[in-house]
Amino acid sequence: MCASSPLGEFLKARRRQTTPAQAGLSHVEYRRRTPGLRRDEVALLAGVSIDYYTRLEQGRQRSPSEQVIDALARVLCRDADATAHLHELARPRAGLPECTHRPVDLHVVQLMEQWTHAPAYVVNHRLDVLARNRMAAALWEGYEHTDNLMRFTFLNPQSREYFLEWEGEAAFKVAHLRAMTVAVRHDKYQRKLIEELSDKSEDFRRLWARHDVRATVRDPKLLRHRKIGDLTLWRQMFSMETAPGHHLFVSQAEPGSSSEHALSRLAAMGPGE
Repeated sequence: MCASSPLGEFLKARRRQTTPAQAGLSHVEYRRRTPGLRRDEVALLAGVSIDYYTRLEQGRQRSPSEQVIDALARVLCRDADATAHLHELARPRAGLPECTHRPVDLHVVQLMEQWTHAPAYVVNHRLDVLARNRMAAALWEGYEHTDNLMRFTFLNPQSREYFLEWEGEAAFKVAHLRAMTVAVRHDKYQRKLIEELSDKSEDFRRLWARHDVRATVRDPKLLRHRKIGDLTLWRQMFSMETAPGHHLFVSQAEPGSSSEHALSRLAAMGPGE
């Protein structure tokens, strides 16, 4: 049997997480010996033979047609991010260059510093923090592993107090990192990061095995800062056209909210206060 491919691993993970009801099979038996859909059910819904679909999962068929991928996406992908990821795995384009570790443009850094009440930072495809403004630095002051968002979330026990909804925040970061493994291929440092997190964090291994993909930010971030208390911040992520692979994250509080007042207090504090 051939070694499984990234496409096959993704299909298998999505199949196991898709319930019969989600796939429109409301008539199937309630109790099942295995979670999710069976291979024959996916094949039937996608209009392909069970043998063909099995070869896809096992990595023995690596070039499905666009029609087959569209059909599988309708069965197994419940959002646009997962659908795009499936198409990218089946029809990989040229990846981004590996030089995504280059310094952030000085003009971007100067722009971020103008946002005196909005935490902002730039990350690369590995979620290394390449630059941050004073507000973002103040939010992370005193914590370890803030050089990389994955290490901070999974290797710093204090992150479970910092993120009030830790599971959701951790799942988003893993799903974002998963999406970036296709955007930038053959990055040995990315592989080493995944190996490090897999070795040291059971939670990372559990979430990574789901093959979830999420390239966009949708939910607010709920924080508990040791100095200013609880915060609800709305995030937006921007791709940087002048630096492929870099993303700018900006957070803000609702005008007039307690979170906005808390950020104002934090902005007035000096380092170490």
